[in-house]
Amino acid sequence: MTSTLRLDVLRLPAAAPPAAGLLPILHGTGVRSGVAGADAEMTEQIGYGQPYSLLPYTVQDGYTRERVERALPVVVLENEHLTATFLPMYGGRLWSLVHRPSGRELLHRNPILQPANLALRDAWLAGGVEWNLGATGHWPLTCAPLHAVRLEGADGTPVLRLFEFERMRRLVVTIDAWLPAGSPVLFVRPAIRSRAETPVYWWSNIAVPEADDVRVVAPADSAYHFGYDSGLDLVAFPSVDGVDRSYTTRTESAADFFFEIPAGERRWVAALDGSGSGLVQASTDRLRGRKLFHWGTGSGGRRWQEWLSGPSSRYLEIQAGLARTQLEHVRMPADATWSWTEAYGLLEADPALVHGSWDEARKSVAEAVDRLIPRPALDAADHARPSGPPPTDFEVLARGSGWGALEVAAGEPFELPFGEIEDEQRPWLELVRTGRLPVSDPPAAAITGPRWRALLEAHPADWHARYHLGLVRHSDGDTEGARTAWQESVALRSTP
Repeated sequence: MTSTLRLDVLRLPAAAPPAAGLLPILHGTGVRSGVAGADAEMTEQIGYGQPYSLLPYTVQDGYTRERVERALPVVVLENEHLTATFLPMYGGRLWSLVHRPSGRELLHRNPILQPANLALRDAWLAGGVEWNLGATGHWPLTCAPLHAVRLEGADGTPVLRLFEFERMRRLVVTIDAWLPAGSPVLFVRPAIRSRAETPVYWWSNIAVPEADDVRVVAPADSAYHFGYDSGLDLVAFPSVDGVDRSYTTRTESAADFFFEIPAGERRWVAALDGSGSGLVQASTDRLRGRKLFHWGTGSGGRRWQEWLSGPSSRYLEIQAGLARTQLEHVRMPADATWSWTEAYGLLEADPALVHGSWDEARKSVAEAVDRLIPRPALDAADHARPSGPPPTDFEVLARGSGWGALEVAAGEPFELPFGEIEDEQRPWLELVRTGRLPVSDPPAAAITGPRWRALLEAHPADWHARYHLGLVRHSDGDTEGARTAWQESVALRSTP
């Protein structure tokens, strides 16, 4: 069988797509510097780059728990080994990864689609693989559409490219996914492009089925346990307080463990059942961190899983990120591109060793990873680059927002096909063209960034322009300047 890419429809009980509200989010993530137990590198990166607010985003809380069967557009990659299903309308999430010879679903494929208040903007979904860019937490676009186009590799393999302009950090993100003929793994290559020095956060959050016989294995014998209220605690892993925490059903409490992977070790994490098989995620070395999250078997954890996925639908998460913990941001220089390649597939190892001592488990799984996707093969995939037709001739698979198109119109040299400016962006296009922002009530959608601040600083005083000037100043941490602008706005017109 050759590698294929096709458009399809996913049918399942789903709530309506969550709508965004009008009010901008003025608060940040809530993460503060000085976390107990953090080492020097962590302390520096926890204190760096925490956003003053989540501007220009608004709360995305317009959803209910009323579900009906809906048809959701998906993009499917397939070869003789795997079928990978992506949801462009929900942050490009990898919703399903099926091992075709066995028919086994490797991910937690949620039987429902139900938002809940767990993301930076509120709405969040459980299941599949979620891509997270921006700041500590589930990213602002987790329940928003991404652009998607079809490209091809040098050998003709179809490549799905998902992309968007992330507005809070002002980064262009692309996610390329491809499944070569004969490959036992799906390749995914995220890339982040900066224009200015930027704090960067990335975590790939992978939901997999949870069961009593599932063991999570990573190439580490220690981990930072995040105590939610008490900071970070470096512990030996997997035995913590006499309990083997690599089996997630052996404790009632939810937990986060950030694995301390020694330098020189390959970067991977796996969740393997009693037969010694299950999903593995491996990557090139830039994606440094690995984490285990589980809800615990207590009533609260069980209730959360039922709330998110319906009854009898248990899952845990294995995760991979740029930093060692999710409290940190990494300093990305100006005019840089960072990329890495991830591989997802079915790993099979000797069950007696997988469920033996921790040393036996680590060694046997590491050897199985090397058999499934040798380091040279992963490095070769990382260096491969898809080709594409001229920007006007892309085969468009899905449309994201018009914010990237606005930035292009304002002078940003983005080469991706960001489509057309939409109604939400038109007031700002008018500002670029004429130097005047049309007054509207309710106000135009918020915007941030140096270019827009400069235009608003030079704008003649009216209540609408001063309102937006206050927002962009606030996003820069200029709280006094924001207060002044808002006082001027209210003086010009009282707004509720």
